Amino acid sequence: MTDSHLLTRREALAAGTVALGAIMTQPLTAADKDLPFIDAHSHIWPPETDKFPLAPGQTKADLKPPSFTDDELMAIARPEGVGRVVLIQHSVYHLFDNSYLIDAVRRHPKMFRVQGMVDDHLPNPGAAMKKLLPQGVTGFRITPFVRKKEDQPKWLEAPGMIEMWKTGAETRQAMCLLINASDLAATDAMCERHPDTPVVIDHFARIGVDGEFRDSDIKALCRLARHKHTSVKVSAYYALGQKKPPHDELIPMIKRLLDCFGPQRLMWASDSPYQIQGVNNYKASISLVRDRMDFLSKQDLLNEQSLL
Repeated sequence: MTDSHLLTRREALAAGTVALGAIMTQPLTAADKDLPFIDAHSHIWPPETDKFPLAPGQTKADLKPPSFTDDELMAIARPEGVGRVVLIQHSVYHLFDNSYLIDAVRRHPKMFRVQGMVDDHLPNPGAAMKKLLPQGVTGFRITPFVRKKEDQPKWLEAPGMIEMWKTGAETRQAMCLLINASDLAATDAMCERHPDTPVVIDHFARIGVDGEFRDSDIKALCRLARHKHTSVKVSAYYALGQKKPPHDELIPMIKRLLDCFGPQRLMWASDSPYQIQGVNNYKASISLVRDRMDFLSKQDLLNEQSLL
């Protein structure tokens, strides 16, 4: 690696968050400095399905775990130095109803920002995006997996989806893609057509979900680095490779992404609560970047550099 791509462990955790539309704008207070890290991707949901109704076809029995509130999340995040989180709309449980995540931002405006969802098949999705921005929704989860199988090959070509990408370029709200490696070519073409739109690839584009880290897939992901507003989440270790701690098999892919994207366009994220089930845990997720990469700088994690 060149010197320009050597990064501190703090930078690896915190740097790339600008891609989510300046998700955290307040400077760190004295109290925050003991919790300097940002988790760029976690889901939450409440057990109260009467107050926050589930999506059609979902029942309370489908919630696994039955409850994972913002308080429950922060109870496991704070001991690892995480003080702020990007909350991700659950594309199954609540689909396009962002109410609970927005409520969390209302209650904790310095702690949370939201990656929400809007329905690009309804009229005026761009207007819906703009309406959500003052409520803390600084990015949007987009994915073919919420569409019928026959519609998935051309999901990025829908008029409403194109409107969303154009709006994102204007508002700086990021398009955050939950996709497979097979979708990277179409994503690359979309980035070409919308060069000013912030784009975030969730979970390495799920490379390694079958246990294999194919060179062709990693090259396809690295190819997106030429688009200057495109970033990647270093996340969802529980679903990739050996799918258990310490997750060291992910390190070679992370090194390659660092060489291509640089630290400013990578962001660590846990993908809780899925990262805290079975043999996996929150500490193992953050520890991979914070503690286990010996090619990263050893400078003090709690230096005076402030986060966004």
